[in-house]
Amino acid sequence: MFGNYAGFIIASYGVTAATILVLILWVMLDGHKQTKILAQLHERGIHRRSERAKAASNS
Repeated sequence: MFGNYAGFIIASYGVTAATILVLILWVMLDGHKQTKILAQLHERGIHRRSERAKAASNS
């Protein structure tokens, strides 16, 4: 089906798929890590500036 270049084509698709999967995993793990960091900051009483501005404008 791919002729003489079958090995190259299949390897290229494999490397591309593996790269995309690694990037997806990396983003998911980093998102989880960032959520933990934000929760820790929130517990320490450090909040986003946008939350303070919103609270001040509602008062």
